[in-house]
Amino acid sequence: MISPNNIDPKWYLLYSKPRSEKKAAHELEIRGHQIYLPLQRTLRQWSDRKKWVEEPLFKSYLFIYTNLERNYYDILNVPGIVKFVNFEKSPAIVDAREIDLVKRMLGNTSDMEVATNLLEDNSEETNVEVEIIAGPLIGTRGIILNRKGKTQLLVELTSMHQKILLHVPMANVRRVYS
Repeated sequence: MISPNNIDPKWYLLYSKPRSEKKAAHELEIRGHQIYLPLQRTLRQWSDRKKWVEEPLFKSYLFIYTNLERNYYDILNVPGIVKFVNFEKSPAIVDAREIDLVKRMLGNTSDMEVATNLLEDNSEETNVEVEIIAGPLIGTRGIILNRKGKTQLLVELTSMHQKILLHVPMANVRRVYS
């Protein structure tokens, strides 16, 4: 659980109760913690209207930058927080570069769309690795994916065990040869 590696502040992944991410993030910020809750604008439809709402990109997950040894139990006592996400029996440390990448992806919604629900449909991986060569995501690598007749880029965030799907103009990518 807590080890000498947790003395310096790092980014960790928290799991919250469903639909409690915003409230938990607000409470953690009130307590003085640095939080990142990636939100995505989506169009929701009700029976009588449509409305743009901000929803968490990763359902029930939020990120906290903290000294785990000092703040572990204080964080777990926040209403809405269920647990620290663990990989291999210790709290998951998230690479700061991946958090920066998610921020850049969400900050550039003009010609890219972020999606995480890849389980449905008949997506076809091409196993062609490419790198973005233009725009704010320059240097980002991923796999080309053919999905619903569109060519998209699948980016894996390894420290989070998540994948993000991007709509990137094919003119902005080049093939990477290993």
